[in-house]
Amino acid sequence: MALQTIPRHISAEEYLQGELLSDIKHQLIDGEVYAMAGASENHNLLAGNIFSELKNHLKGTPCRTFMADMKVRVAEDFFYPDVMVVCAEDNEDEYYKKSPVIIVEVLSKTTRKFDQTRKRIRCQTIPTLQEYVLIEQDKGEIQVFSRSQNWQSSYYYLGDSITFHSLGITISVEDIYYQVNNEDVLAFSEQKTVLP
Repeated sequence: MALQTIPRHISAEEYLQGELLSDIKHQLIDGEVYAMAGASENHNLLAGNIFSELKNHLKGTPCRTFMADMKVRVAEDFFYPDVMVVCAEDNEDEYYKKSPVIIVEVLSKTTRKFDQTRKRIRCQTIPTLQEYVLIEQDKGEIQVFSRSQNWQSSYYYLGDSITFHSLGITISVEDIYYQVNNEDVLAFSEQKTVLP
Protein backbone atom coordinates (compact mmCIF):
# COMPACT_ATOMS: atom_id res chain seq x y z
CA MET A 1 0.00 0.00 0.00
CA ALA A 2 1.28 3.46 -0.86
CA LEU A 3 2.38 5.88 1.83
CA GLN A 4 1.59 9.59 1.87
CA THR A 5 3.22 11.83 4.44
CA ILE A 6 1.26 14.15 6.67
CA PRO A 7 3.95 16.53 7.99
CA ARG A 8 3.43 16.71 11.74
CA HIS A 9 5.69 15.32 14.45
CA ILE A 10 3.64 13.45 17.08
CA SER A 11 4.19 11.07 19.97
CA ALA A 12 3.33 7.37 19.98
CA GLU A 13 0.44 8.06 22.36
CA GLU A 14 -1.02 10.78 20.08
CA TYR A 15 -0.67 8.45 17.11
CA LEU A 16 -2.44 5.55 18.83
CA GLN A 17 -5.32 7.80 19.92
CA GLY A 18 -5.61 9.21 16.39
CA GLU A 19 -5.71 5.74 14.84
CA LEU A 20 -8.72 4.82 17.00
CA LEU A 21 -10.66 7.72 15.45
CA SER A 22 -9.39 7.60 11.87
CA ASP A 23 -11.09 5.94 8.91
CA ILE A 24 -7.70 5.76 7.17
CA LYS A 25 -4.76 3.67 8.40
CA HIS A 26 -1.48 5.47 9.11
CA GLN A 27 2.04 4.39 9.97
CA LEU A 28 4.22 6.30 12.43
CA ILE A 29 7.90 6.57 11.49
CA ASP A 30 10.33 8.83 13.36
CA GLY A 31 7.40 10.80 14.77
CA GLU A 32 5.88 11.47 11.35
CA VAL A 33 2.52 10.07 10.25
CA TYR A 34 2.11 8.43 6.84
CA ALA A 35 -1.33 7.71 5.38
CA MET A 36 -1.73 4.34 3.67
CA ALA A 37 -3.50 4.01 0.32
CA GLY A 38 -5.56 1.05 -0.84
CA ALA A 39 -4.14 -2.15 -2.33
CA SER A 40 -4.56 -3.88 -5.70
CA GLU A 41 -6.39 -7.15 -6.37
CA ASN A 42 -3.12 -9.12 -6.63
CA HIS A 43 -1.89 -7.53 -3.38
CA ASN A 44 -5.07 -8.62 -1.59
CA LEU A 45 -4.94 -12.14 -3.03
CA LEU A 46 -1.29 -12.63 -2.05
CA ALA A 47 -1.78 -11.31 1.48
CA GLY A 48 -4.93 -13.40 1.87
CA ASN A 49 -3.24 -16.55 0.53
CA ILE A 50 -0.19 -16.36 2.81
CA PHE A 51 -2.43 -15.47 5.76
CA SER A 52 -4.65 -18.51 5.10
CA GLU A 53 -1.71 -20.87 4.60
CA LEU A 54 0.01 -19.74 7.80
CA LYS A 55 -3.20 -19.75 9.84
CA ASN A 56 -4.17 -23.24 8.65
CA HIS A 57 -0.72 -24.69 9.30
CA LEU A 58 -0.59 -23.13 12.78
CA LYS A 59 -4.03 -24.32 13.92
CA GLY A 60 -3.73 -25.97 17.32
CA THR A 61 -0.55 -24.06 18.24
CA PRO A 62 -0.26 -20.96 20.45
CA CYS A 63 0.75 -18.90 17.39
CA ARG A 64 -1.70 -16.28 16.09
CA THR A 65 -1.78 -14.94 12.54
CA PHE A 66 -2.75 -11.31 11.89
CA MET A 67 -3.53 -9.53 8.63
CA ALA A 68 -3.40 -5.87 7.56
CA ASP A 69 -5.26 -4.17 10.45
CA MET A 70 -2.94 -5.18 13.31
CA LYS A 71 0.01 -2.87 13.91
CA VAL A 72 3.51 -3.90 14.94
CA ARG A 73 5.39 -1.60 17.30
CA VAL A 74 9.14 -1.19 16.81
CA ALA A 75 10.43 1.17 19.53
CA GLU A 76 8.40 4.36 18.84
CA ASP A 77 7.48 3.41 15.25
CA PHE A 78 4.27 1.66 14.19
CA PHE A 79 3.75 -0.28 10.95
CA TYR A 80 0.87 -2.27 9.50
CA PRO A 81 2.41 -5.49 8.15
CA ASP A 82 0.39 -7.24 5.47
CA VAL A 83 0.66 -10.42 7.57
CA MET A 84 2.45 -11.30 10.79
CA VAL A 85 2.61 -14.25 13.15
CA VAL A 86 2.94 -13.85 16.92
CA CYS A 87 3.71 -16.91 19.05
CA ALA A 88 4.58 -15.37 22.43
CA GLU A 89 2.23 -13.76 24.92
CA ASP A 90 1.83 -10.26 23.54
CA ASN A 91 -1.17 -8.67 25.22
CA GLU A 92 0.18 -5.25 26.17
CA ASP A 93 -2.28 -3.58 23.80
CA GLU A 94 -5.13 -4.93 21.69
CA TYR A 95 -4.24 -2.68 18.72
CA TYR A 96 -0.56 -3.55 18.23
CA LYS A 97 1.92 -6.35 18.79
CA LYS A 98 5.60 -6.17 19.77
CA SER A 99 6.80 -9.76 19.37
CA PRO A 100 6.15 -11.14 15.88
CA VAL A 101 8.06 -14.21 14.70
CA ILE A 102 7.36 -13.55 11.01
CA ILE A 103 6.44 -10.36 9.13
CA VAL A 104 5.22 -10.57 5.53
CA GLU A 105 5.01 -7.64 3.12
CA VAL A 106 3.53 -7.75 -0.38
CA LEU A 107 5.55 -5.37 -2.53
CA SER A 108 4.11 -2.72 -4.81
CA LYS A 109 5.84 -0.11 -6.95
CA THR A 110 5.13 2.58 -4.36
CA THR A 111 6.23 0.63 -1.25
CA ARG A 112 9.02 -1.63 -2.60
CA LYS A 113 11.98 0.55 -1.61
CA PHE A 114 10.58 1.35 1.83
CA ASP A 115 9.62 -2.28 2.61
CA GLN A 116 12.98 -3.63 1.38
CA THR A 117 15.14 -1.14 3.25
CA ARG A 118 13.97 1.17 6.03
CA LYS A 119 11.07 -0.95 7.27
CA ARG A 120 13.01 -4.23 7.02
CA ILE A 121 16.02 -2.86 8.89
CA ARG A 122 13.81 -1.53 11.70
CA CYS A 123 11.77 -4.72 11.96
CA GLN A 124 14.94 -6.82 12.13
CA THR A 125 15.68 -5.14 15.48
CA ILE A 126 12.64 -6.89 17.01
CA PRO A 127 14.20 -9.58 19.27
CA THR A 128 11.52 -12.21 18.48
CA LEU A 129 11.52 -11.71 14.69
CA GLN A 130 12.98 -14.70 12.86
CA GLU A 131 11.88 -14.16 9.25
CA TYR A 132 11.01 -11.09 7.17
CA VAL A 133 9.25 -12.03 3.93
CA LEU A 134 8.82 -9.92 0.78
CA ILE A 135 6.35 -11.12 -1.86
CA GLU A 136 6.41 -9.64 -5.35
CA GLN A 137 2.94 -9.05 -6.79
CA ASP A 138 4.04 -8.38 -10.38
CA LYS A 139 6.18 -11.52 -10.73
CA GLY A 140 6.48 -14.91 -9.05
CA GLU A 141 9.28 -14.20 -6.60
CA ILE A 142 9.51 -14.31 -2.80
CA GLN A 143 12.50 -13.11 -0.77
CA VAL A 144 12.97 -14.38 2.78
CA PHE A 145 15.41 -12.74 5.20
CA SER A 146 16.25 -15.09 8.11
CA ARG A 147 17.83 -14.27 11.45
CA SER A 148 19.37 -17.76 11.46
CA GLN A 149 21.22 -16.77 8.26
CA ASN A 150 22.40 -13.43 9.72
CA TRP A 151 19.58 -11.71 7.79
CA GLN A 152 20.94 -12.89 4.45
CA SER A 153 18.09 -13.47 2.01
CA SER A 154 16.97 -16.50 0.01
CA TYR A 155 14.79 -16.35 -3.10
CA TYR A 156 11.92 -18.67 -3.97
CA TYR A 157 10.02 -19.04 -7.23
CA LEU A 158 6.98 -20.85 -8.59
CA GLY A 159 7.65 -24.59 -8.30
CA ASP A 160 9.61 -24.08 -5.04
CA SER A 161 8.49 -24.56 -1.45
CA ILE A 162 9.44 -22.31 1.46
CA THR A 163 10.20 -23.74 4.88
CA PHE A 164 9.64 -21.24 7.66
CA HIS A 165 12.02 -22.76 10.19
CA SER A 166 10.82 -20.60 13.08
CA LEU A 167 7.36 -22.18 12.74
CA GLY A 168 8.38 -25.59 11.42
CA ILE A 169 6.07 -25.35 8.39
CA THR A 170 6.51 -25.56 4.62
CA ILE A 171 4.32 -23.77 2.06
CA SER A 172 4.53 -23.99 -1.72
CA VAL A 173 5.10 -20.78 -3.66
CA GLU A 174 2.32 -21.91 -6.00
CA ASP A 175 -0.18 -21.89 -3.12
CA ILE A 176 0.89 -18.36 -2.16
CA TYR A 177 0.26 -17.22 -5.76
CA TYR A 178 -3.12 -19.01 -6.05
CA GLN A 179 -5.48 -17.01 -8.31
CA VAL A 180 -2.92 -14.21 -8.76
CA ASN A 181 -2.80 -12.81 -12.27
CA ASN A 182 0.71 -11.88 -13.43
CA GLU A 183 2.97 -13.02 -16.29
CA ASP A 184 5.00 -15.48 -14.20
CA VAL A 185 1.91 -17.20 -12.79
CA LEU A 186 0.32 -17.45 -16.27
CA ALA A 187 3.53 -18.88 -17.78
CA PHE A 188 3.88 -21.37 -14.91
CA SER A 189 0.26 -22.51 -15.31
CA GLU A 190 0.70 -22.95 -19.07
CA GLN A 191 3.90 -24.93 -18.54
CA LYS A 192 2.14 -27.23 -16.07
CA THR A 193 -0.64 -28.02 -18.56
CA VAL A 194 1.88 -28.75 -21.36
CA LEU A 195 4.13 -31.05 -19.35
CA PRO A 196 2.93 -34.67 -18.89
